[in-house]
Amino acid sequence: MAKYIFVTGGVISSVGKGIITSSIAKLMEAQGCKITAMKIDPYLNLDAGTMRPTEHGEVYVTEDGFETDQDLGNYERFTNTTTLRDNSITTGQIYLKVIKDEREGYYEGKCVEFIPHIPMEVIRRIKQVASNNNAEIVLIEIGGTAGEYQLFPFLDAMRRMRYDGEEMVHIHVGYLPIPSKVGEQKSKPLQRSVFDLLSVGVRPDFIIGRSMRPLDEERKAKIAMNCNVRKERVLSAPDVELIYEVPLILKEQGLDKMLCEKLKMEYKEETKDILAWKKLVETIKNDTRDEVVIAIVGKYFDTGSFSLEDSYISVIESIKHAGWHQQVKPKIVWVDSKVYEKDPEKLKELSKVDGIIVPGGFGERGVEGKILTAKYARENKIPYLGLCYGMQLAVIEFARHVCKLERAHTTEIDRDTPYPVIDILPEQKKNLADKNFGASMRLGSYPARLKKGTQIQGWYGKEVITERHRHRWECNREFLSLLEKNGLVIAGRNDEKDLVEFVELPKAMHPYFVGTQAHPEFKSKFMKPAPLFMGLLQAAKERRLGSPKQKRALTSTPTAQ
Repeated sequence: MAKYIFVTGGVISSVGKGIITSSIAKLMEAQGCKITAMKIDPYLNLDAGTMRPTEHGEVYVTEDGFETDQDLGNYERFTNTTTLRDNSITTGQIYLKVIKDEREGYYEGKCVEFIPHIPMEVIRRIKQVASNNNAEIVLIEIGGTAGEYQLFPFLDAMRRMRYDGEEMVHIHVGYLPIPSKVGEQKSKPLQRSVFDLLSVGVRPDFIIGRSMRPLDEERKAKIAMNCNVRKERVLSAPDVELIYEVPLILKEQGLDKMLCEKLKMEYKEETKDILAWKKLVETIKNDTRDEVVIAIVGKYFDTGSFSLEDSYISVIESIKHAGWHQQVKPKIVWVDSKVYEKDPEKLKELSKVDGIIVPGGFGERGVEGKILTAKYARENKIPYLGLCYGMQLAVIEFARHVCKLERAHTTEIDRDTPYPVIDILPEQKKNLADKNFGASMRLGSYPARLKKGTQIQGWYGKEVITERHRHRWECNREFLSLLEKNGLVIAGRNDEKDLVEFVELPKAMHPYFVGTQAHPEFKSKFMKPAPLFMGLLQAAKERRLGSPKQKRALTSTPTAQ
């Protein structure tokens, strides 16, 4: 029977629950357990698909095509698990299911109420995930912050599971601020968040204090006494530069051993999995190797007066994974594509970078700047990787400036273009006409057959691969022969619908100019980088090592920050 580990957060949002949950998942997986991880989000949306990236962060796509919270990406990057749509729960999903069941007579005439029926549906979903994944350990991260009323049905579900005798652990992650004028770590806000949990009938078994600096013994003792938790179960998670160090920090404090004891499991001190993880972490922390500069040219950076790198978190982590495995230190710089629309002369600053990524996106804002970026990368032989929209815009650029189709465009932006090299599928036209925006794109994992002898096929090492998708528009087959005649290689297709999945320029024309309709960043892991990112970082490394010894430092690249 499955055992359950719940993770809640307190004091502030973005306290690091996702990384803590992922780290615990890694530790339990290293113990030989079959694990899975879930995220509960207390919003009414059915999924994250219609949310703005600058408000909610990246929309992550599961293998079976569900648009969900970015934390599911963290779970996958840290572990060997694959998440599916049932691994994501929202308040909207729960309410919809309960109301649907009531309409269909499932409750047999009973009065359907917020309590107990909403928490009971949450419990049903949690147990369903455990069963579907044949999991020994299920980790459940509850989004939001202790004290928010939206969390009540999920906390009550946790309370009921403990009451019913389920083997479970509750870990609370709370923030300890260090006011600049005081200079002391303050534990009262964390204590208050625990009192909020106690007020609804749940008490943590473990508390993890998040702060700029490690918790000292005095702080641990105070938290333990005031929150009724044994002192050894109060752990510290200070800020770190490398998030993949967090599992090791928690292990050093004995969390995995204490969890095994609490859940009545045999404990293994040092496993092969953890030793390999530790070795890579130590290599990265002590890295003195060459630095390569990768520019992400996008537009989902700014939110008010702040920037939101979480809009591209999977891309960022994929660059890091590949860089570390290519034995270089990746430095990421942010370039707002709108800047190049206003002043194309600033494109010259891209000559200082070693590689360029144009990630996915939607809409007209910043598009011409991205097209100019693709042109500059192609003409100046700067390694380029276009992801989804980044591939489509690279195809448009090639059509305009190589094939001489001056007004080539995507019908997403210009419905009257005489050269719609990127067009929408018929079924997607109906979705847009019906305003069926949610969960209606081409989503999830699809196979592609790769062309033998291409760089892309070489990096994947096989002929048929699968990658995840999130898009509506496709390369227009009517223009493929013209594109190929002028040198663009259609490097991969989906056989079922004859759709273009990958394009590239031959190595004789360009060191690495690659585009994919897919999102390979969704499958990159710390211990197993995505192939196309490995290709980009190798090309960037070769560009760096082939340049003069002095660093090509970016001194004036416009950023979104």
